[in-house]
Amino acid sequence: MIDSLVSSEWLKINLNNPNLIILDASQQKKQNNFLNIRIKGARFFDIKNDFSNTNSKFPNTFPSVTHFENSCRKLGINNTSKIVVYDKMGVFSSPRVWWMFKTMGHDAIVVLDGGLPDWINHNFETEILKKGIYKKGNFKANFNINNIRYFDFIKHNIASNNALIIDARSSERFNAVEPEPRAELRSGNIPNSINLHYQMVLHNGKFKSKQKLAAIFAKIKTNKPLIFSCGSGITACIVLLACDSFLNTKKSIYDGSWTEWAQLSNE
Repeated sequence: MIDSLVSSEWLKINLNNPNLIILDASQQKKQNNFLNIRIKGARFFDIKNDFSNTNSKFPNTFPSVTHFENSCRKLGINNTSKIVVYDKMGVFSSPRVWWMFKTMGHDAIVVLDGGLPDWINHNFETEILKKGIYKKGNFKANFNINNIRYFDFIKHNIASNNALIIDARSSERFNAVEPEPRAELRSGNIPNSINLHYQMVLHNGKFKSKQKLAAIFAKIKTNKPLIFSCGSGITACIVLLACDSFLNTKKSIYDGSWTEWAQLSNE
């Protein structure tokens, strides 16, 4: 198993750790399997509403440090918390949360490989969704701005070619063979970027083995910093997490991803 991942068996054994906090990062509209079920004791990490800048015209925009801290404290998260994050598709939105906490300086976070489906397959305990009220936490962020890249950086990189952009969308979207799912968003890709669909690092809702992932990333022969992009900054984090143990170069997420680039670079 790659770094930053834990198994359902591991989580079951560690449920009684007093510092453990389980976060359900499911995007409810997308992840309607097991819609009303969660791992017992899990807390809902609402990416869309509580952990994004909802004033941005682009989806899933990274929130301010203050906003992130306050939302974490409402969930009862402390600086001493050991966080396990999962989602209901196996692996989809949970790596985004892993990356967000890493960006905010909290390294004590791992992703449940296989998510809720794997947990249920083991017949481990679940409960019906209910609204939770938690003792206010003391979470304090230590923001690492180098984990995020913005439009101007991407624009300048086209000329400098100092960093390699890896696009996690499907090859059909990357090559403009099929339209973008967002209405009226043009198709295509960022110049000089390469394509690695996030599904290539997964199998049946879990990350592929270390050996298979190592073979995938061995083909990316570069010492340049890596910038991961996708449609709106969610699935890019899957590929970043997958390669984190294999490519020893600086890694970041283009937060606006193709949704932002397709609009701003055309203006």
